[in-house]
Amino acid sequence: MRLASYERGGNWAAAVGVAGERLVDAAAAASAAGLDGGDAWSSVRGILGEPRERLAALEEAAEGLAANGDGQDVGEARLGPPVPDPQKILCVGLNYRAHAAEASLDEPPVPLVFAKFPNVLIGSGAAIELPEASERVDYEGEIAVVIGKPTYRVSEDEALDAVAGWMPFNDVSARDLQTQTSQWTVGKSPDTFGPCGPFLVLDGALRDGPMELETRVNGEQVQHAHTDRMIFSAASLIAFLTQTMTLVPGDIIVTGTPEGVGAHRDPPRFLRDGDVVEVRVNDERLSNPVRRR
Repeated sequence: MRLASYERGGNWAAAVGVAGERLVDAAAAASAAGLDGGDAWSSVRGILGEPRERLAALEEAAEGLAANGDGQDVGEARLGPPVPDPQKILCVGLNYRAHAAEASLDEPPVPLVFAKFPNVLIGSGAAIELPEASERVDYEGEIAVVIGKPTYRVSEDEALDAVAGWMPFNDVSARDLQTQTSQWTVGKSPDTFGPCGPFLVLDGALRDGPMELETRVNGEQVQHAHTDRMIFSAASLIAFLTQTMTLVPGDIIVTGTPEGVGAHRDPPRFLRDGDVVEVRVNDERLSNPVRRR
């Protein structure tokens, strides 16, 4: 099952992605399925707390509506971030061995966690805006996992039970601002610096084996890796984080970038007005143009 947020009446609304790259409004599908819950079906974060049997009914109803001509093509919709209103966006630095090596840094003994904020979130197709304050804006293709139920103090073996799904994420970073101090927040959290989507994918890919991650800039492959090269798996990250904080539905954990970032290329390759950045995870592709703000 794939969930998205799309613009409806000036606000983000939840939609179900069905075969043929069509979107069906989630609230309409819930109504057709006879599911109670009202406004909960209007947001992806609200949907994530629903039990599996109700999600299956939602998906079946959406497919039925699409077969009857309801919904719209994905290309006709303005997509937002799949979860536009998370309580937390927790990111992990230096989580691929080769990325730590290219940065000439030791592998961290525990996850290196930092935060981004909802102002960074944009959907596929929206522009990454280069701020005047930075001349060294970089891409970081990553896999984000989204939490599906309240979770506190879980073991690594239990951790993936808390995951609703995954999506491509670009942890856009202003390197000159990021490295001004030991705290990365200013360089990591300018507006539009968190493209994600286009869909939140609710499947078992995290359990099924290594996932593939690729980043392209203007069609050129600049990053390519699999999740078995991570230092800390998604499950270990969730176990680590929940030792001190409660994760709730909609929380986003951005699991780290592999080698190939622009700052460590020779010569360095930073984003410019007119570039297009794509992040692909398995078959899910995020694409965003770049423009000067």
